[in-house]
Amino acid sequence: MISNSKGSIMRPDPLPDSASRPVATPLSPSVVYASDTPDMLDAQYEGDLHGYTYSREGHPNADVVAQAIDRMEGAPHMGVVTSSGMAAVSAVLLGLTQAGDHVIGGNQLYGRSLRMMTEDLPRLGVQTTMVDPGDVDAVRAAIRPETKLILVEVVSNPTLRVADILGLSALARETGVLLVVDNTFTTPRGFRAFDHGADIVIHSVTKLLAGHSDVMLGYVAARDEALNDRLRVFTVTTGMTPSPFDCWLAERGMLSFALRFDRAQSTAETLATHLAGLEGVKRVIYPSRHDHPDHLRAQALLKGQYCNMVSFEINGSREAANALARGAEGLSFAPTLGDVGTTISHPASSSHRALTPEKRAELGMSEGFFRVSVGLEEPQALCDVFTAAIQAATG
Repeated sequence: MISNSKGSIMRPDPLPDSASRPVATPLSPSVVYASDTPDMLDAQYEGDLHGYTYSREGHPNADVVAQAIDRMEGAPHMGVVTSSGMAAVSAVLLGLTQAGDHVIGGNQLYGRSLRMMTEDLPRLGVQTTMVDPGDVDAVRAAIRPETKLILVEVVSNPTLRVADILGLSALARETGVLLVVDNTFTTPRGFRAFDHGADIVIHSVTKLLAGHSDVMLGYVAARDEALNDRLRVFTVTTGMTPSPFDCWLAERGMLSFALRFDRAQSTAETLATHLAGLEGVKRVIYPSRHDHPDHLRAQALLKGQYCNMVSFEINGSREAANALARGAEGLSFAPTLGDVGTTISHPASSSHRALTPEKRAELGMSEGFFRVSVGLEEPQALCDVFTAAIQAATG
């Protein structure tokens, strides 16, 4: 510690050197990092030395998270951790396009991704077309000379439709269009998008990867190094900086990710079977079920890793939906997913509220439609809760 002659405290020296090292990653909240000389700072900016300068441009905790996801996804270059999942989506849609370009999106994307595609990009002069990502011929028909990229989710939010990733990746290679895959629902535990032809992979780390509803982070990585650098520069320029504390928490969450994913996925399949047998349930959507519209594709693509998300529909209006939410005792009714506890979401009042009722109906989301993010509860106890909730809703 440095003090002047009057005893006032000045900036302390760095922590003392140690022959040993911490087992847990230290939290590094410093906004700025000191270099010894201008030459050293130049060397860092030019890439000749690795080091940190200003936390908006990168910090140790973000790099630890990026490298962990890189390993899981098999990313060829270090990805970029962003302040949220939508920041990662924005980095791609805004950072890689310009006025006059055209992009294609899956017609059942997460609600905010849909809004950006249909409202914000056209306002900036980027034209968009929304297409069923399971219909490669329809996607092919939508491609124009100015088409830059195709954005899809492997398993769509919230209707759990499965994209034809293999067909889309072949089409992308043929036409030179970038294939961007949002892998949030499936995660690299269930599906490694780079291994299946994706050019860019996106995650909302907030969800299953971090897994405790206390982190807001995103991730994006590109196969091509120049594209990866463009994404990094755009996120730095626009201030999509992740919090060191959130990154530190996310790393802790990811240490148990594989265990959480496997347990929640197993329980999700049990819950889907249980819901299908309940009176008052109109339909159950889970990719392992034979009545799922994309069951055969899901089998071939996901190879038994169907994720922890279950959607279902009951008959009834908003009144019935309210009764179900109130009747799900002990579960959180919340517009999120991936927590250690099971959460219930109602797309018509949350993620897809911006769509008209007619558009939601077209996509299969009525007032009685719910999405469940299955957590770590004991399976039978969870089934009992949903039995009581659906009885409360359907009388």
